[in-house]
Amino acid sequence: MKRIHVAAAVIRGVAGSVLIAKRPLDKHQGGLWEFPGGKVEAGERVEAALARELLEELDIVVTAARPLIQVRHDYPDKHVLLDVWEVTGFTGEPHGVEGQPLMWVAADALVSYRFPDANRPIVAAARLPQHYLVTPDGLAGQRLLDGLCRAMDQGIRLIQLRGPSLSSGDYRLLAEKALALCAGRAQLMLKGPLEWMADFPDAGWHLTAEQLRQYAGHGRPVTSRQWLAASCHDAEELELATRLGVDFVTLSPVQATASHPDATPLGWPRVAELLLGFSQPVYLLGGLGSADVERAVEVGAQGIAAIRSLWPD
Repeated sequence: MKRIHVAAAVIRGVAGSVLIAKRPLDKHQGGLWEFPGGKVEAGERVEAALARELLEELDIVVTAARPLIQVRHDYPDKHVLLDVWEVTGFTGEPHGVEGQPLMWVAADALVSYRFPDANRPIVAAARLPQHYLVTPDGLAGQRLLDGLCRAMDQGIRLIQLRGPSLSSGDYRLLAEKALALCAGRAQLMLKGPLEWMADFPDAGWHLTAEQLRQYAGHGRPVTSRQWLAASCHDAEELELATRLGVDFVTLSPVQATASHPDATPLGWPRVAELLLGFSQPVYLLGGLGSADVERAVEVGAQGIAAIRSLWPD
């Protein structure tokens, strides 16, 4: 079955809100909400198709856009490739030229709307930032908490609390304090036994590669309203992450890193190969910093994850 190539847009408005449209009842997946866009014609560049569709559907002219995510999804009756771009600049006032209902929605509220199954990774990508801070190990509790505050003051909105040298009791106590600090400011991702998840309902959970292999055959262990991520290092682990239904992954190491000196770097060409066809948001990790975000996006990633380069010390 031929795969239909579609250009779609996550259009940003005031305070990061996102514009969504309702599909006509007589179309495939009718009555569900979607991200505006349409088919890419043969020989047409994706950017040109996106600009054309948004002008035809919404009467707006795109002035600033960047790649966000590519999603391949197979319905029983249709195979699609959604080529999704984030539109951050446009002229005109969006309205449903074809009579379709439109709505501006806060990014975190997107999970309250019904989208076609293929749109699930887009909803995640629209909610996620470009930077994922992983906390350094070995810092005293208060020093780490102070650093978290400074990081959030500098705009960090997604944080993994990493503490491999801490005892279980010390990590849980630190997690409680970090969650209180992050409330309303950043999404905190915790690590540890899945049995802990019920005690931290406001936290997301970041699985190790070992946990990913352990749980991949048992279905997603948390509800769709709780973030679930996993650490991946190769094609097999990316496939396991897809089977488990994670919301995003880290892929590492891209380059040599002091925290894992014995690991063999993937390198940028191999990273690009691994991301081709993977349909979830990916943060690249390992020897990267903010200066690498643009290159990460170019190869298909959501952004970068880092310890040292994002820590405010």
